[in-house]
Amino acid sequence: MKILALETSAKAVSAAVSENGRILAAGYQDTGLTHSRTLMPIVEHILKNTDLKLSDMDAIAVAVGPGSFTGIRIGVAAAKGLAFSVDKPAVGVSTLAALARNVAFADGLVVCAMDARRQQVYNANFAAENGTLTRLTPDRAISLADLAEELPNESRPVTLAGDGAHLVFDYFAEHGIPCRLAPPHLIMENAMSVALEAEELARQTSSDVVQVIGSRFVLYRKKKKDPKIVLPR
Repeated sequence: MKILALETSAKAVSAAVSENGRILAAGYQDTGLTHSRTLMPIVEHILKNTDLKLSDMDAIAVAVGPGSFTGIRIGVAAAKGLAFSVDKPAVGVSTLAALARNVAFADGLVVCAMDARRQQVYNANFAAENGTLTRLTPDRAISLADLAEELPNESRPVTLAGDGAHLVFDYFAEHGIPCRLAPPHLIMENAMSVALEAEELARQTSSDVVQVIGSRFVLYRKKKKDPKIVLPR
């Protein structure tokens, strides 16, 4: 299946097209310009340069947070509009779950963190083993102090990812908690991982990918009606 994925929940904006676990094309921008200005040109560019049409997609995936409220609104609105225009389902993906896929190769504990200001982060933790991720916590807002208290005796290597990773790294270093930052090209949120997370959710749920995505996750569309927003469980 082919998925067009959008990521607008953080500072950077990106879009990507995947097919059966392979990234066909991607575009990423972190220049401070608004997502409403940059997202659609990126989408148009990657579709044009791959000779693909929106109607070739089996689904539209979008990161639904946690993250920037304005950014999420832009991404969700774009996903709804694109999906509705070609009568395709749309998928809502946790930003943090997608982010963890950036470093699924790093065996140990993956701590995904997005800056929530005031010494807090949006966070979810995952166990990574041989490329497989197991969620350990729900998506949540948590103080750096409380997050540090959860890891006093952690024996596994700890890898940090997300736009809040440096905040966590500095705090952990001050409190003697060993950890490492994800590589620079993998530390930030991106649409490639959103696409791969959407594919994985579909595989875990049913072989009838399009129907499952259309009925279960954040967005689904019924004929002649506007897409309805349904938060993922």
